[in-house]
Amino acid sequence: MLRISKLTDYATVILAALCEEPDTVLSAAGLAERTHVGLPTVSKLLKELQRAGLVRSVRGARGGYQLAREPGRISAADIIDAVEGPVALTECSSDHGHCGIEATCQVGHSWQQVSRSIHRALADVPLTTLMRHDAAVRVPDLRPGLAAEWRPLTRL
Repeated sequence: MLRISKLTDYATVILAALCEEPDTVLSAAGLAERTHVGLPTVSKLLKELQRAGLVRSVRGARGGYQLAREPGRISAADIIDAVEGPVALTECSSDHGHCGIEATCQVGHSWQQVSRSIHRALADVPLTTLMRHDAAVRVPDLRPGLAAEWRPLTRL
């Protein structure tokens, strides 16, 4: 089963909380209180999100965190990549894959294409869409030559 980790889910919740007041600097403790995610987890995720360029830190007595980009320019793929690393369904699909049978494998190339398709689909879903209850996302059809279609997020 393909599933994002709980940490990626929490990272999305934290980013959504930062979107609610984009001009306000929020502390890790404040974000923990707003999101009901534990402070150690919020602090860890903020460091990862900062490293990925999704949030920026503001130093000082009124310091904290803000989005580093507009919410519409942060994609589901950006969030997953920041917390979990690039989407790779198989060992050979990752940049650092080391599969022992890669040289003779007849299916690896296809899995790499599927991984790229999934990443492209995730890149087309901005944070602003993830935050909407009535959102529709582009669902790719992996068959050659067929276009993606828009479907409500709740029906996936």
